[in-house]
Amino acid sequence: MANKTILGVDIGYDQLKLALVNGERVLRTASAAMPKNLIKEGRITSEEVMADLIRQVMKDNHMKANVAAYVLPNEMVYVKNVKLPLMTIDQLVYNLPFEFNDYITGEVQDYVFDYAVLSRSDLEDKPVIENMEGEEDQEINMGEMELMAVGVQRETVEEAASVLRKAGLKMTVAAPTLSAYISLIRARKEFLSKTTDEFGILDLGYESIRMYMYKKDRHMATRVLEIGLSSLDGVLADAFGVDSHLAHTYLMSNFENCQEREECLTAYENIAIELMRALNFYRFSNPDSALSDLWLCGGGALIRPLTEAIDEMLDMEMHSGAELVPGGKKIPDCSSYVQAIGITFQ
Repeated sequence: MANKTILGVDIGYDQLKLALVNGERVLRTASAAMPKNLIKEGRITSEEVMADLIRQVMKDNHMKANVAAYVLPNEMVYVKNVKLPLMTIDQLVYNLPFEFNDYITGEVQDYVFDYAVLSRSDLEDKPVIENMEGEEDQEINMGEMELMAVGVQRETVEEAASVLRKAGLKMTVAAPTLSAYISLIRARKEFLSKTTDEFGILDLGYESIRMYMYKKDRHMATRVLEIGLSSLDGVLADAFGVDSHLAHTYLMSNFENCQEREECLTAYENIAIELMRALNFYRFSNPDSALSDLWLCGGGALIRPLTEAIDEMLDMEMHSGAELVPGGKKIPDCSSYVQAIGITFQ
């Protein structure tokens, strides 16, 4: 994958974001406003319209690719760290679904499960053992492994593959947001190690805001705020007497300096207060935490008064999400493309 050109596809409620990447070199990025109601509760309401939009954005921005990596919607993905005895791949495939009994509904066969090995108690550079016989079997059974396990509805993965296929692309990777971040963290390991071993990535999204906590490249927890940029749309819609869809365009383009309106400043402060509460709860639940640095990503990272309000409220060192991307400081609005870029690093 490292030497192939691949298109990263991040479909949000308000924006489609594409990143054309070769290895760790970002060739191009492009975005487009999403048609109203094309995404509902994480699902694409029209595969044909979505495919046409991807194809048009690629054409308009001279993006050429045959394969794509797709960011799975947060609402459709279950992720958890699990510890299991060392076992064969076949045994793991059988046992992994049982780790999601408390999350999934319906039949197990309606879901797709995958995993990444985080650590193991024997030599960590060995793969999961495929066959175990005799003495080797006895020795391996004494160990354990920690996995990042993922479960997603099969229909969601098939829908993504179908949309990309209709856009002229073959889906080679489909993974959740936190996997995209982990890939970038590993790619920037040397840079991040000079800053801190424990940090957060704040995704300032449209429907919600998510704070991902990491220790090195290990995902520790996610805090979700059911408030996002859409709350600002309502404020501006009332102020300008327009619908929320147009109000969002005003917000992101800073029409008539609307990002500085008093109503927006109050909304930023409310968001920052909720983030402070989420952070305090995490620290209370993890008293040994040394969380001190926060990288800002997503569309909200481009709204300066919002990031300033968060910086003022939280006792953390703030960083641009562009720092997570190799050469990211040279990419316009890179903080909003972090997921689309990171997913190609899988």
